[in-house]
Amino acid sequence: MAVPFQIRAQAAAARFLYALPRPLRRALAGRPIRLDGQELALDAQLLLRLQQLSGAALASGSVERARAALTRSRHLVSGPPIQPVHASELTISADHGDLPATLYTPEGLGEPSPALVFYHGGGWVVGDRDTHDNVARFLAKHARVRVLSVDYRLAPEHPFPAAQEDALAAFDYAVAKASDLGIDGDRIAVGGDSAGGNLAAVTAYAATRRAGPAPVFQLLLYPAVDATVRHRSRELFADGFFLTDEEMTWFIDHYAPDGVDRADPLLSPLRAEDLSGLPPAYLATAGFDPLRDEGEAYADRLREAGVPVALSRQPDLIHGYANFLGVGRRFTEATAEAAGALRVGVA
Repeated sequence: MAVPFQIRAQAAAARFLYALPRPLRRALAGRPIRLDGQELALDAQLLLRLQQLSGAALASGSVERARAALTRSRHLVSGPPIQPVHASELTISADHGDLPATLYTPEGLGEPSPALVFYHGGGWVVGDRDTHDNVARFLAKHARVRVLSVDYRLAPEHPFPAAQEDALAAFDYAVAKASDLGIDGDRIAVGGDSAGGNLAAVTAYAATRRAGPAPVFQLLLYPAVDATVRHRSRELFADGFFLTDEEMTWFIDHYAPDGVDRADPLLSPLRAEDLSGLPPAYLATAGFDPLRDEGEAYADRLREAGVPVALSRQPDLIHGYANFLGVGRRFTEATAEAAGALRVGVA
């Protein structure tokens, strides 16, 4: 699909601003922001300033409006498609019907290779494979893995546990079709960002609690892991840092409406009684993120259960940083660390 001229012009303007000398970028962004012993990266602060000037919001108004806004804006900060990575469209059969998916293969990768089943973020309500196309491409290229990116069912049309069921079905598909996809069936990881990190975590949990294959690694980028409690970071970073407290409530209320047990470990893995036996994990949090504290609490719980965990707080960044690969350097640095962890985790 062709990118509208207005979006292309805005993306070019953003790249221009990020190419300015640091003193000019600092003047545009404003004085440094320090909170909770952390200083916000200039790249992140400038992005927030641009968001403020544009009036954009991650979730506002109707669900349809929020989805359309994310679709339109995805080109602004994600950058041009990362190459050389081949993308092929697939269809995953699930109990309720078919799930569209894309298999990303970096150039020169042999068979069979390790793989990542990737679940996009978006609060279980917005987003799709297209909005996270460059995240998947980046991980494929820099971790040297095949990435299977999946479109799971979204709320509120399909509330919990629909997305969780689709996430597990996608992992099972990768295992069952491994030889057809050029994948080593014994080296399949799960991963995702935000709500996608939630789906990766609960897929790992569900798979290890049954007889059969389970992921060998979890790549959890600023995951949502507790829908029952407002952790301290929800208060500290409630507004002004991309994902707001109000938006997080909006997302959860759509995915887990009245009648859903929000303590269910397939929704809130932090609330699971037993996390033993889960695969090793790389868990990244962002310092200025409402979800920071629940993610770090989950890392602590995994360690207590004997699960190897690499917890990496990016203290100067905001929620969603893996989607901002087209502007600045700091976002790419943090995402490159995740790709490195994935490469080691499935080696």
